Amino acid sequence: PQSSFMIVAEINLQREAELRRLLASMNRAPGIVDPLNAVVPFRKFDQLHFARFVILKDETLNDITAYGLARVEYPTYLVFLGDVDGEAEDFLEKAAELAGSGLRQIFSHCAGFTEHADLLSWMKARNTAPATMYVNWIGRTVRQVDEEEALHQALQRYIRENSEALRPMSARHVHEMMKGFIAEEKKSGHVTLTPEKPTPFVWQLRNSLHLIGVPLLLLAVSPLLLLYLPFFLIELRRHETIDPEIAPRVDPAHADQLALLEDHDVTNQFSALGSLKPGLFRLSTISFLLWVIDYTTKHIYNRGRLARVSTIHFARWVFLDDKKRLLFASNYDGSLESYMDDFINKVGFGLNVVFGNGLGYPKTNWLFLDGAKDEQKFKNFLRRHQLPTEVWYSAHPGLTVLDKRRNMLIRSGLEQQSMKEPEIQEWLDLF
Repeated sequence: PQSSFMIVAEINLQREAELRRLLASMNRAPGIVDPLNAVVPFRKFDQLHFARFVILKDETLNDITAYGLARVEYPTYLVFLGDVDGEAEDFLEKAAELAGSGLRQIFSHCAGFTEHADLLSWMKARNTAPATMYVNWIGRTVRQVDEEEALHQALQRYIRENSEALRPMSARHVHEMMKGFIAEEKKSGHVTLTPEKPTPFVWQLRNSLHLIGVPLLLLAVSPLLLLYLPFFLIELRRHETIDPEIAPRVDPAHADQLALLEDHDVTNQFSALGSLKPGLFRLSTISFLLWVIDYTTKHIYNRGRLARVSTIHFARWVFLDDKKRLLFASNYDGSLESYMDDFINKVGFGLNVVFGNGLGYPKTNWLFLDGAKDEQKFKNFLRRHQLPTEVWYSAHPGLTVLDKRRNMLIRSGLEQQSMKEPEIQEWLDLF
């Protein structure tokens, strides 16, 4: 199973420019990381799917004045976050061991980090758990993705080199030939297909308790929720009527800075930060909704799709600053424009449910309606809150979510003991 880490550290503002230069040195070019850079050599970590360093410098803090409230000067944070196989603490231990010098160099620009600080303890103390985490396919490891892509490439090469001989054969015969080829490749060590490890018992137990416990808790409090519902709806409509929209056209310089970091690969990163609408009502609403969404991502949307959206590898929502602000970070396939369109067209109501509690979001109607349906306002809102990601690493450049799923199906078809003719043909259509 996968987990996540997110180290949040306040930056010493006198050293911010120096920190930015150091982070930039980890890239070959803007938006293109060197996976074996001298500071944090990401590729050495065989359990790391995605990672990033991003500076949380919020340029929308004046928005709160639309409510007649004073601007709050939040700290500027450095965030180091990632998605890993196994436990996050195990990864942090390995990171401190293999990249300790580089991490010390980075965190030396942050408040509270000293030359003699215990790096691992310092990171663990600042590791911030997500309110909601999404994993496209729980249990699919970095090693599995690597091995299954190598399998796919080997079979593609075999088909190209033997196309004339394979063409007149039946589907079943072709399947048997390909199985035989891979058996020889495995013997020679050219292809490795590591058996899946057993799921840790503690994780299974914790997951099962969560699966059962959340519905039982909701059932237990359902009478109270029903009593509260009319008051919630009245208060919701009151807020929706008076909450201001703040979605001006995006500053071209900001848009250009973001565009410089995007579309260097089939997969992109997204980091966005914003303040929640003030008041206990909005805080309690978003806290409850993210808690429910977290349940669905753990137990329902964990096999290739987040609702109807199938382009996201990993995503998370994280509260910051005593739940006054919310960070959203994701790794997705395609361009940002197609990513936003995908959400608007397929799960616009889901955008409203979460982001509708963000300060300045386009007006919603009964929480689910409108909002993101005003496409241009929504895109302006999202782009305005997006932050440049200084360093972004992907363990599998060039591989989309659909590619990873295809490779899993190819492996599954090879390892099955018996398949019917239509199933074999369907399997061959994967190539």
